[in-house]
Amino acid sequence: MATMSPTPSPSVPGAGDAPGAVVGAGTRHGPGRATGLGTVPRPGPPASRAWAVVLASSIGQFLVVLDVSVVNVALPSMREGLALSGTALQWVVNAYALTFAGFLLLGGRAADLFGRKPVYLAGLGLFTAASLVGGLAQNAEMLVAARAAQGIGAAVLAPVTLSLLTSTFPEGPARTRAIATWTAVGTAGGAAGGLVGGVLTDLLSWRWVLLVNAPVGVLVVAVVVFGLRERGERAGRRGLDLPGAALVTAGVAALAYGVGQTESYSWAAADVVAPLVAGLLALTAFVAVEARSAAPLVPLRLVRLRAVAAGNVVTLVAMTGAFAMWYFLSLYMQNVLGYSAIRAGLCFLPHTAAVIVGSKAAPWLMHRFGTRLMVAAGGVVATAGFGCQGLVLTADGTFWGALLGPGVLMAGGIGLLMTPLTDAATTGAAAREAGVVAGLVNTSRQIGGALGLAVLGAVVAATASDGARPSPGALADGYAAAYLAAAALTALSVLLVGLLPRAAGPAHGVSGR
Repeated sequence: MATMSPTPSPSVPGAGDAPGAVVGAGTRHGPGRATGLGTVPRPGPPASRAWAVVLASSIGQFLVVLDVSVVNVALPSMREGLALSGTALQWVVNAYALTFAGFLLLGGRAADLFGRKPVYLAGLGLFTAASLVGGLAQNAEMLVAARAAQGIGAAVLAPVTLSLLTSTFPEGPARTRAIATWTAVGTAGGAAGGLVGGVLTDLLSWRWVLLVNAPVGVLVVAVVVFGLRERGERAGRRGLDLPGAALVTAGVAALAYGVGQTESYSWAAADVVAPLVAGLLALTAFVAVEARSAAPLVPLRLVRLRAVAAGNVVTLVAMTGAFAMWYFLSLYMQNVLGYSAIRAGLCFLPHTAAVIVGSKAAPWLMHRFGTRLMVAAGGVVATAGFGCQGLVLTADGTFWGALLGPGVLMAGGIGLLMTPLTDAATTGAAAREAGVVAGLVNTSRQIGGALGLAVLGAVVAATASDGARPSPGALADGYAAAYLAAAALTALSVLLVGLLPRAAGPAHGVSGR
């Protein structure tokens, strides 16, 4: 894997670091180990094992992100194949989204307590088995249950994919390059979802949208079993904070459900307000429990780390706009321009390339200009892309005139933004707590995205109101308004960049202190 270091370096992240560390090695004192001679930096993994960490992390993240979007394309075929009602079809999506959001922190903490390799295998195993059951489902109940189990598996898997990197690579250029690859591959999964789903549904069957995860999962299990060795420090076998786990899972799931209900009800409706209030009460009780727990699920001292707290705030706000990029463009291409699912997916290929280029360029630019400046620069580029997209969407738009230019700006800006932001949000925490920090980052992304889609969906509905079935022109106006609103939200995340700690200098990245 090529790196983007300004100085000659090995092709695998971490290969140029001090030899001798084993994948998963941790440290009791975070970035370094205190000795009588000062602070000795934590060594990185040997080149022979670094590739396995990056590969396992990237593929796992790709599967999780891909499955969020790949199913959407197949929903009409699922409804026809299983005679699903509108409510059942909605729960095919909601069952995954709710369990995924609710169990992220629990999955991250489990990795710290029980080891990242076994938890990775457990999450991937559940995700793969649930995908197989879903692909073979014979009725709505079986499909919805499988999707809920898929979401739990994904929630266990997603934090581990990031914590594997942050606990393996010490803070510095090697970690940043590894995170850049993780960001690029994971974000590309969102862009590829429409194309993969369209191809599988049109050429084979909707069932293959789920069944395809089974052979891929088996291959990844082989990589993890034979390619990863973990000798990292764990947070201790004091048991899992079950009251805290129950409260945070219920709280986050209730918030996600309440936000999702805004697709059918107004924000003032009891169906929206009740779950939102219940979620906030559960999270308030969670904080009270954590403050008194001897072995908390989320140690509150982590939230006091400026890099972790500010990084999650900026991530949540940034993702409220960023999730709109592929979601509304997919609807625009199919509902307004009349593109097939495969054609719409092919139109996202420039977005995928732009995300990869932006993510891989970010470490090199961070080295020269610092993390905070690159988060701001990425946000500015993404804001410009969203704004341009909102200005050019029309009922008679074309790929060259309405999609390519703004799409490259949006995706490239997200790539530039998310790599330094993820790096900042995971800085300063000890390796033994990398899992729960990764869970926080993923939860911020998920809640931010769900909130953003709800708000922007309301903007579309208000702008495109043109009878029971809005015309293509009215829909185009609604999607355009959503992108202008997304530009405003992304611009707000740029204004919040000042919350991040100052960089230690362009050559060193973020200190996190």
